[in-house]
Amino acid sequence: MKVAQNRFSLVGGILVMGLLAGCVTPPPAPQGPTTIVYVANESSNSVSVIDGTTFEPLGEIDTLNHATHDLSLARTGKQLWATNLASGRVSVIDTDKKETIASIYTGKRAHVVTLTNNNKHAWVANISDNTISIIDTNLFRILGTIPVPGGPMGITFSRNGKFAYVSTKDKHVNVIDTMAHQVIKRIPVGPNPHFLVLGPDGQIWGTNTGSNSIYTIDPKTNEVSHTLEVGPAPQQIAFAFKGTAGPNAYVTVAGINKVIMVSANTPTPQVKGQIDVGQGPNGIWSNDVGTRLYIGHTKSNDLKVLDTGTNTVLATIPVGRKPIRVVASK
Repeated sequence: MKVAQNRFSLVGGILVMGLLAGCVTPPPAPQGPTTIVYVANESSNSVSVIDGTTFEPLGEIDTLNHATHDLSLARTGKQLWATNLASGRVSVIDTDKKETIASIYTGKRAHVVTLTNNNKHAWVANISDNTISIIDTNLFRILGTIPVPGGPMGITFSRNGKFAYVSTKDKHVNVIDTMAHQVIKRIPVGPNPHFLVLGPDGQIWGTNTGSNSIYTIDPKTNEVSHTLEVGPAPQQIAFAFKGTAGPNAYVTVAGINKVIMVSANTPTPQVKGQIDVGQGPNGIWSNDVGTRLYIGHTKSNDLKVLDTGTNTVLATIPVGRKPIRVVASK
């Protein structure tokens, strides 16, 4: 019996990994846990995989690139996209095989990747090139780019998919018409508006990491609807429940090593509490039912699992160096 060997080929700037002809096809992977957590380790160039129910490590994936920064998981859970700042590339990961199957160059300092609502395209923010690259998720080919001045950093989409929201280093959020692929409005927000996410209320939520505030944008008017101070260096936001109450927005605030809980079901967001966590909280994600939060800590190099009903830490799991982004399957 021949032993399978990895083979790489470079086609159109895309590094694709396959198996040599004649090797034995491996058996299908066994059924996995309900929730699988993925953690991007920027200084380890890897993605840690963890069982979100038992908290057991399931392995670590080499992204075949450098400075792995952001993650976006397909709805099927079968495909994980990862940006790599130093390489300017996006790694495509087969989550069943736990291996990188493609590497696509997008531009200098590929910062954030976000899949469109239908998962047909991946949008990648290239900070130093001032562009958004659009990739076909089936063909792994770049379809085109959108110029976005000011250093694009974060990306999210409106609920109806008509608009993309792109934060830039120059203190703005850019509204892009997703059909025309053009910036139609620039909204002033605050310093270093690193992170954007679609909230359960349909609003766009963002953090001003260079200051101490978060904000929401109303997609009906494309204007800032609220701002709220939460503490120095807010990083990322996830939505979950506390018991039967909520949903709430949970904000990692690196400057005080806390997670701040904010009401997300009231006309005006308000701080409802704060939770002590680890050193340098950054990436945060909720399980599907909103009862647990998975939080990466860039200084203590671990993932903490938080029970949202009791605000207690259920587990601390070592991961790679500088875990900066967390996503989980549904």
